Amino acid sequence: MSVSNSPTQLKRELGVFGATLMGLGSIVGTGVFVSIGIAAGIAGPAVILAVVIGAIVATCNGLNSAQLAANHAVSGGTYEYGYKYLTPAFGFTAGWMFLVAKTASAASAALGFAGYFLNILGWNNSWLVPVAVLAVVVITGIVLTGIRRSNAANTVIVSVTLVSLGLFVLVCLPRAATVGMANLTPFFTSSLGAILHASALMFVAYTGYGRIATMGEEAHSPRETIPKAMILCLLLTMLLYIVVATVGIGAVGADFLSDATGQSNAAPLEVVARNVAGSGVALVLAVGAMTAMLGVLLNLILGLSRVLLAMGRRADAPKFLARLNREQNSPYWAVIVVGIAIALLVFLGNVKTTWSFSAFSVLIYYAITNLASLKLTASERLYPVWVGWMGLLSCLFLAFWVESAIWQVGLGLIVAGLIWHKVRRATSSVV
Repeated sequence: MSVSNSPTQLKRELGVFGATLMGLGSIVGTGVFVSIGIAAGIAGPAVILAVVIGAIVATCNGLNSAQLAANHAVSGGTYEYGYKYLTPAFGFTAGWMFLVAKTASAASAALGFAGYFLNILGWNNSWLVPVAVLAVVVITGIVLTGIRRSNAANTVIVSVTLVSLGLFVLVCLPRAATVGMANLTPFFTSSLGAILHASALMFVAYTGYGRIATMGEEAHSPRETIPKAMILCLLLTMLLYIVVATVGIGAVGADFLSDATGQSNAAPLEVVARNVAGSGVALVLAVGAMTAMLGVLLNLILGLSRVLLAMGRRADAPKFLARLNREQNSPYWAVIVVGIAIALLVFLGNVKTTWSFSAFSVLIYYAITNLASLKLTASERLYPVWVGWMGLLSCLFLAFWVESAIWQVGLGLIVAGLIWHKVRRATSSVV
């Protein structure tokens, strides 16, 4: 089945700088403000090693995503790569896993923003869901205006977030230099399985780089822009995570960081900053956490809508989702449907469970990415074949170190999705 006859194309408006900021907006958010604390509770000080393992896996995936996007520059990411280089079943599974994982992540980001907003104002938690839904509505409206305005809003969000994290490092560094050795030893306080579990969770904290690949249809010279932006984005993020994890644990210890995750609902760094430097710095961290969650929400709505756009073009989803607005810069129906889905999930949001479920789903998604990269020809390939194999095997390996209940439900959703896909294709062929 073909995608459609000459579908309307999105305007190419993104350069390396804009695409890198889009990736940073997706990455530097829930991951750095939440997952480091969750992973510290699992792996102890060895969460720093988990950060590095997650970074290595993410780098392999990023390189493979970059070379696929450079050769097949349309919206949809691995959903499209699966169709082009593998089979329709692989393509659909990639799209399905992306939608499931990222919709849940977006709901968590909205709830995280709402929690910190209410903490600053001193409001009752009964307002948590209404404020989170309002955040989804506002960000959905921004995305509906088109990529140019979304890019500008993203630049502001990333800037505020990075400033707050820079302040966190500066205020924690003196204490980390004084007591860091005591807090970081013994380094290995948990099992190998716990470290691998933490690595799977930390991998999710890097996966915003995939947003760059899904924007391939909107990038100038995508064969050059996409790889450069993705590699730059990953390098900056790896450095940031290692510094934040080392300084944070060095200053207060892994146990305190883990406990702070529960106290702050989404941003343990705020609690750490208050302990180290007082309420003023903690307030700045809270603002940084809130803007980070908005950045995640913004970029996830963009990415989810582009995958729905691609699925609508191929009739794996209702075709009205492939319609663009008059300016040809936003798939408005896809954006609206994504916003509604996220708002509905806000009512069920459990950040820790959702994060673990996202880990499994995203690892399966990128396993398909790496498998597709192995099908590139010599002339299409930008990086050695072993990069694809390393990415594929590491994703499949880490995916099953999350809680067994999580990956069992995930496998069930994959089967359910494939049944829907088979029925949909059979129905379409009859019609």
